Amino acid sequence: MKAIALEEFYQQMTTGTGAELHTLLPNGIQQEVGHFNVFDLSELMRNSPAGKLAMPYDRRAYYKISLISGRNRAEYADKVIDIEHNALLFASPQVPYNWLPQDGPQTAQFCIFTAEFLLPSKSGVTVDELPIFQPGGFPVFTLTDEQATEIRSIFSKMQREITADYAYKYDLLRTYVLELIHLGQKLQPATALHPAHNASARVTSLFIELLERQFPIETPGQRLRLRTARDYADRLAVHVNHLNKVLRETTGRTTTELIGGRVVQEAQVLLRQTNWTVSEIADSLGFAEVAHFSNFFKRQTAMAPGAFRQ
Repeated sequence: MKAIALEEFYQQMTTGTGAELHTLLPNGIQQEVGHFNVFDLSELMRNSPAGKLAMPYDRRAYYKISLISGRNRAEYADKVIDIEHNALLFASPQVPYNWLPQDGPQTAQFCIFTAEFLLPSKSGVTVDELPIFQPGGFPVFTLTDEQATEIRSIFSKMQREITADYAYKYDLLRTYVLELIHLGQKLQPATALHPAHNASARVTSLFIELLERQFPIETPGQRLRLRTARDYADRLAVHVNHLNKVLRETTGRTTTELIGGRVVQEAQVLLRQTNWTVSEIADSLGFAEVAHFSNFFKRQTAMAPGAFRQ
């Protein structure tokens, strides 16, 4: 799963809202270390022809903090939560996520920033090491009206400050971002998760999607990016043992067996339908040595690659 870069984010915003790019970029950002910006989605959507900004389920190459009000659904890796009123959401580049507006009135304020924007604190902790952004958690927090009002005021301060001429405004904006982070870290996580069997089905679905996205192999220079059970577990922000347990429960096969079965299926197609050498096929499928590929193929099919090709 690719990570959506800042350039793609701004392209999505201009396409989805009809806003001009120069109106979305804060003054002086070129001189700033890292990147920061803040948005009020309801203001942007007033000019949107569709009235709703589509957001694909994916990873982003930046951090994001959002205040959401209304009926919405948040999807983080293998977790799904329905939001009925107010919620504070934290997202990092390590975890794929999505936000799906539901029926009824909604408002959203959010800020985005890169790791470089938040310098290490006096304790030496970087943004990647903050508890709120650690993989494996579920950083979606339901809010009371009082909490939502407090957080909304912080976003309002950000929006006023980013258009100001104050020479040290980005230092002040960092303070506001840290205030949001610490508010989130003091909150208890929301518990209105979907039942465990639905979560297991979602993990399985996401795993299969990640697996299938790597195929077909169309050129000898193409390479599998995810090759091991740990590769997939890391992308889904779950422990490799948990992923294996879920897949065994839902499919009856281990993670390694599912990966191996799909890889050998692709190998058979390439052996029968291309004139690539066995070495080229092995390399494309992530095998460092032809011998490793041959042994793998024989274990899976009881035939050597050359014999299968004949």
